[in-house]
Amino acid sequence: MNYELPSIHLGLDDIRNFETSIRKEWVLTNGLGGYSSSTVLGINTRKHHGLLVVAFNPPTGRHVLLEKLDEEIIFEDKTLPIHSNEFQQGIFPNGIDYLQKFRLSPFPYFRYNVEGIEIHKRLFMLHGKNALITIYEVFNPHLKSIRFNVFPRLNLRHFHSVTEREKLSWSYVQTPFSNGVFLKNEKPKIFLAIGTKEGEYKALEKWIDEILYRTDASRKEKALDDYYQPGKLQFEIAANTWKKFSIVIVGSNHENEVKEDFMELNRGVENAEKLLKREISRRKQLLDSFYQTYEGLNAENWLNWLILAADSFIVFRKSCGTSSVIAGYHWFEDWGRDSLVSLPGLTLVTGRFDEARQILLTFMHYCRKGIVPNRFPDVSGENPVYNTVDATLWYFNAVLQFLKYTGDFEFVKSNLWEKMKEIIDWHVKGTDYGIVVEKDGLLAHGPQLTWMDAVVDRKAVTPRSGKAVEIQALWYNALKTMELLAKRFEGEEKAKVYREMAEKAKGSFLEKFWNSKINCLYDVIHDDGTADASLRPNQIIAVALDFSMLDKEKSMHIVNIVWKKLVTPYGLKSLSNDDPRYCGRYVGGWNERNLAYHNGTVWPWLLGPFITAFLKVKGYNEEWRIYVYENFLKELFTKHVFEAGLGTISEIFDGDPPHTPRGCISQAWSIAEPLRAYVEDVLYKRPPFEGQILSYREG
Repeated sequence: MNYELPSIHLGLDDIRNFETSIRKEWVLTNGLGGYSSSTVLGINTRKHHGLLVVAFNPPTGRHVLLEKLDEEIIFEDKTLPIHSNEFQQGIFPNGIDYLQKFRLSPFPYFRYNVEGIEIHKRLFMLHGKNALITIYEVFNPHLKSIRFNVFPRLNLRHFHSVTEREKLSWSYVQTPFSNGVFLKNEKPKIFLAIGTKEGEYKALEKWIDEILYRTDASRKEKALDDYYQPGKLQFEIAANTWKKFSIVIVGSNHENEVKEDFMELNRGVENAEKLLKREISRRKQLLDSFYQTYEGLNAENWLNWLILAADSFIVFRKSCGTSSVIAGYHWFEDWGRDSLVSLPGLTLVTGRFDEARQILLTFMHYCRKGIVPNRFPDVSGENPVYNTVDATLWYFNAVLQFLKYTGDFEFVKSNLWEKMKEIIDWHVKGTDYGIVVEKDGLLAHGPQLTWMDAVVDRKAVTPRSGKAVEIQALWYNALKTMELLAKRFEGEEKAKVYREMAEKAKGSFLEKFWNSKINCLYDVIHDDGTADASLRPNQIIAVALDFSMLDKEKSMHIVNIVWKKLVTPYGLKSLSNDDPRYCGRYVGGWNERNLAYHNGTVWPWLLGPFITAFLKVKGYNEEWRIYVYENFLKELFTKHVFEAGLGTISEIFDGDPPHTPRGCISQAWSIAEPLRAYVEDVLYKRPPFEGQILSYREG
């Protein structure tokens, strides 16, 4: 069956509500870490916006090359701009007044009407290419011809920075040709090609100074940027005529790549439409594959968006030639923790098992001293940092989930098993950052190594050093996974080693972590043996994992207190609001936001483990599964997907109502974990090899 692509429509009334529409954003991705993104009004509101943002060292090293394409109509003696930018003095020019309709389906489409002149504009990126293609259709109903001008607004900056013309460190040299221009910057060597087959190019250098990014200003970041305009592409539209034309923009740090791709892509509007159909077909195939796996499932618009959003995070990592996961758009790199938490929802639930294998290989390739990378910084890209205790443990869970979906023990044995044993050995003898198994069998670690890693003035806001609750749960889960694998690969004697380690950890955990005063788990046992009784969501992971140290009674208590104190319609609060450290709004500058980041801010990804834990203890009968969807997922899926980052799910939300979306507009684990829980737990579509894998542990 050929499933329809999802669509989001904004009409004139929606567009005219400026304060709402300016907060609606879209993002397209190219599978290389690059993207195209702006608002539905075409006004950039953050430094991370840009129509062509290129990863120079995929998927990192991201630079904004094309900020915008701004258009105007020359009609008789009038110049009619149909674009707008924001400056400190306000919006100028007033081109948004001509915008009649916006649609994302799944590519952005804009329709303008200017004195009867109709303009239709559609943008798309090509998968695996650093290119943007724009297709225009213009109808001139008048008795005289009109001219349509398109001004490329360029930049050459890392996407975390802004350009100040007075301090410019780059300078494009342009080589115009009849219908386009080739631009080159020497240091660093950056290349851009812009052109069309239906119009002509005129060099017309100009700067547009001090564009204001309102979102960055609200975050107390640098918020003024300067754009460089090399010239314009101009098109003549005859009287009473429809004209269709395309513009191709290719950018990279490799000259041959730019020239070859530009020659291949810039072949006129008919070729552009063929390329668009190819991209549409690719997305339809993703939907077809999903619904073939889950026959009989209704193809909901919101579900189709989630499936396509899941694809956007899977990227190519050049340094090792395999797949990785961008943690979030716009600014996150490929983080180990986020990638491995997200792997089941992005690749297993969606049937993309080859990508799952590659992601596992990517992070194992960079494993050092028993630790998989925390992240690959965007500036260096190839030199990961390792300040994490949980990313490595989530790796073991990702392997377990991979086996539940594929049964591919041979891949694990041939590619991962020896390294997995080394990882356990490193943890036992001790590795960097104070990570070591202590005499009680539990895993100790230093500060700022868990997912709650925010910093203010170089100090961890939630240091959680000692023995954090989810770290012990993940450690036990890893040991039981190793027992399962050892029994299959090396026999009972090796399996016994891991089983005894797991049992020792379990005994100590139950002795030290149970808070009998309120019947839940402590969040951390500190180095001095004192317990942190903060009510946080981390303990839910101890219930949700396949190998849990908790009996059903304790699990039920944990689920109930988390349900009562932390659950919102958009995720779980990171701290109960009756705690004096609770911050209900994620606003202000860096330090203010970091104080709130894990002290009350709502995280959608935690709905995944919460729903798994909830149904694990309540039972998977239909009534509870319907309850879970209606109360924990419906608002996120059917409302939020259409209101901030369109077609996707935000990184975080305010802890206080109305739970305003914050952070990245599109986050990998915000998509992956709710989607996984929806398929596996709510729909009860269990992994095909789950019974075999989890029964083997008892064998």
